[in-house]
Amino acid sequence: MSFNADKVLALAGNDFQGVSKDELAEVFNEVLKGGMHGLCFSPYVEGQQPGDQLTEEQVRRRLEIIRPYTKWVRSFSCTEGNELIPIIAKEFGMKTLVGAWLGKDDKINQAEVEGLIQLAKEGYVDIAAVGNEVIYRKDLTEDELLGFIHRVKEALPKIPVGYVDAYYEFEKRPRITEMCDVVLANCYPYWEGCSREYSLLYIKDMYNRAMRAAKGKKVIISETGWPSQGTSLYGAVPSDENFMKYFINIQTWSKQESIDIHYFSSFDESWKVGAEGDVGAYWGIWDKDEKLKY
Repeated sequence: MSFNADKVLALAGNDFQGVSKDELAEVFNEVLKGGMHGLCFSPYVEGQQPGDQLTEEQVRRRLEIIRPYTKWVRSFSCTEGNELIPIIAKEFGMKTLVGAWLGKDDKINQAEVEGLIQLAKEGYVDIAAVGNEVIYRKDLTEDELLGFIHRVKEALPKIPVGYVDAYYEFEKRPRITEMCDVVLANCYPYWEGCSREYSLLYIKDMYNRAMRAAKGKKVIISETGWPSQGTSLYGAVPSDENFMKYFINIQTWSKQESIDIHYFSSFDESWKVGAEGDVGAYWGIWDKDEKLKY
């Protein structure tokens, strides 16, 4: 069974009624091969977690795997080997959204911000992200975060600088939105308990709310995805079928409307179970052994 683009769109439009799991996997692969705007990079192999040192070999191997499918790669940190991600991505001809990971430890924060500035000055950063869900986690005050964003903007006047958080934080925090050159909004219908059937409508609303808050600034969806296994959250059910349907719908919408989306995520990572429950380990397009799931 072979699918052309029109067939894919028709199947997505009627929510894939009457499509078997095997046929769905074929559509999924067709869409994946068509390429996507961006992909969030999962660097940690089995047995590793944040705090562990990444090797050049593992970063290079994983970037090689995703390279044919995405124009952009998003990284989350600039220390402990994460600084290799944008360097190797640039070598591979990819664009980079590079994040400094901010938290409660000021020593780490200083190292992250300096790492981001250095990478950008050396030409490895296309968009700089200062912090990820810091306000959502309540790790820093708004003023502390604004201080870090201001510092990076001062150091990098020619590079767009933004901050990543849940889409609604940009409505609630106009000072942060004002400080950003670009709004980097995480949009997860799953985490708000939305059923997969309504998830495309739901994320469109999330995106439009971020757009209104941005007041003309560019909005990038910095993360969205759906887990393939784990415990349901209200109407949001993790499954292989829902994972594939969500991915197909999101990538189709991204292309049709020219919306920049960094899909979450490239690889399954077992360590995330501790932070997010059993679903945390199953957001990847590839599994923890770097095999394409479908």
